[in-house]
Amino acid sequence: MSTTRELVERGTARGGPVLRRTLAHLGAWLALLVRPPFVRADGARSVPRWGFRALIGLGAIAAVAAAMALLDAWAIAQQRNFPAWVVQVFERITDFGRSGWVLWPVGLLVIAAAVLARPALGRLANLVILSLAVRLEFVFFAVGIPALTVSIVKRLIGRARPSDWGPFHYVPFSWRPDYAALPSGHGTAAFAAAFAIGAIWPRARVAMWIYACLIAVSRVAVHAHFPSDVIAGAFVGIFGAILVRNWFAARRLAFTRGADGKVRALAGPSARRIKSLAARLSGR
Repeated sequence: MSTTRELVERGTARGGPVLRRTLAHLGAWLALLVRPPFVRADGARSVPRWGFRALIGLGAIAAVAAAMALLDAWAIAQQRNFPAWVVQVFERITDFGRSGWVLWPVGLLVIAAAVLARPALGRLANLVILSLAVRLEFVFFAVGIPALTVSIVKRLIGRARPSDWGPFHYVPFSWRPDYAALPSGHGTAAFAAAFAIGAIWPRARVAMWIYACLIAVSRVAVHAHFPSDVIAGAFVGIFGAILVRNWFAARRLAFTRGADGKVRALAGPSARRIKSLAARLSGR
């Protein structure tokens, strides 16, 4: 099994044209994600607690069902009484719940890291770039995989968006945007991003959860979703991001799972090393 350092050296040793070198780096970094899970010194593999996950899943289903029965019709009736300016404010906020607001910048940053990594920087600088790239990859997949899953599943479910039909109107397999409410795609992306970014950069955790809650409220305020749609999206986004985090932790990429079964973030590059890398890239 190739080590992280060996993959870095394999990518940086090729040199040559920028495009070829960039593709070599991207390929090497993606190869890290599919390597076999880490095996501890005692021979045991890092295994998540699936029983606990199943219990949380059942709780999520119960919460969504309760919201459908008790909250959806009331919430949409209240929305009709919102002042026009409130709806207009939330119409501006809600667009920031699209997964592209996270995926495009993060994806471009990963590509930029692949372009910047080169043998002349030295092993330490390239390891700093790799460490940052792995964390960006985690955010990309933690948001992208749940978002992609929901974009398909909600069209199979076929729940109608808020309308005179009420909260229990479904047309499964319709593949129409007006029958693609459950789960909320915006809610999924926002809560996945909140979990992922908060897991990597804890200082941003509070701000990210506030952002996710604003997106959730905005989807109901603009009459795009029932509350249960957003609750379902939140659970799917968080659970999907947790699964991606566990995948990374099993391979000791940005995270690790201890003997107690808990997943913890690995320390990233220090501010001093990042500043040193930036100085080298800028030629100072």
